Amino acid sequence: MSPGNSTVVVTDEDLKNDYQWDAATVPEKSDYLKKLKLTQTIGTSLFHLLAAYGLLFRLFEPQWKTFAWFWIIAHLTGIATGCGMHRYWTHRSFQATLPLRFFFTFFYAMAGQVTIKHWVRDHRTHHKFSETDADPYDSRRGYFFSHIGWYLTTKHPMVIEKGSKIDISDLKKDPLIVFHDKYFQLNRLILCYTLPTLVPTYFWGESLWISFLANCVRYCYVLNAMWSINSLAHFQGHRPYDKTMRPRNNLFVSLVTLGEGWHNFHHSFPWDYRSTEDRSLFNPNKHFVDLMAKLGWAYNLKISTDDVIRKKIKRTGDGSHQWGTVGGVPIFGSSEHEPY
Repeated sequence: MSPGNSTVVVTDEDLKNDYQWDAATVPEKSDYLKKLKLTQTIGTSLFHLLAAYGLLFRLFEPQWKTFAWFWIIAHLTGIATGCGMHRYWTHRSFQATLPLRFFFTFFYAMAGQVTIKHWVRDHRTHHKFSETDADPYDSRRGYFFSHIGWYLTTKHPMVIEKGSKIDISDLKKDPLIVFHDKYFQLNRLILCYTLPTLVPTYFWGESLWISFLANCVRYCYVLNAMWSINSLAHFQGHRPYDKTMRPRNNLFVSLVTLGEGWHNFHHSFPWDYRSTEDRSLFNPNKHFVDLMAKLGWAYNLKISTDDVIRKKIKRTGDGSHQWGTVGGVPIFGSSEHEPY
């Protein structure tokens, strides 16, 4: 389809093979010898200590323009991760033109996480083998492991075995991803650590030390916000669409991730670019994709019909679903269902 065709309605059957949960192929939970990734552990700990120092002892020293700068960067990197890495590259819930893909690649590099292929492969593995030994963020191993422990330790052998079979051939054909991954360390050094720090210093005379500390806070905030999807959204919240799975709808996670916390819906309908059918809920990432569609930069936006969603709720929901509410408590706007 061309960019002029913006919305594609799909059903469970249309994408069953792409998103079929495959936990039956993984043995029951087993222990394994975790080893710390020493360099990653030291680096991550150091940045978190610097961020904590900045928050506790230097919070009111930055200029207002410095606060604004890092607030903007945090949200742009959040959009690049939530819309780009998650909704676009992992789930292909819409198509993106070259300018939008460049935006995603640039600001994802500024987020300073892992390579695009690494991120997408792990997340596709997570969906296909959720809550098993093959799940990179397996929440059965506890809150700490699903939040950050998986990032600091070696993977379970089953994650490596099953993950190696996940198809990422589409990523290998994208020249932007090839470039990003080839020069990943250099991109991260310049775009995540150096450039955001130097802008306040060069343009409005901010102290280099204060700017660096503010960048550490920004960097760690975005990391932990995204990690909360794997941890908090698998432990706290309602399961209005499927009570048989651990992922939950969590308002707090949605607030800090710009809408990625409606996680029970997302695991039920991972191809749906909206991540929730209810437009009264907080979901800036969905609105960003809608804006890109109006500009012609995003197209073939995949959605599930209300009929498919209602059947899922009736079949496996926990009884908490009410249109426009979470757990029966109105969050934003009307409590009546307003489909997209």
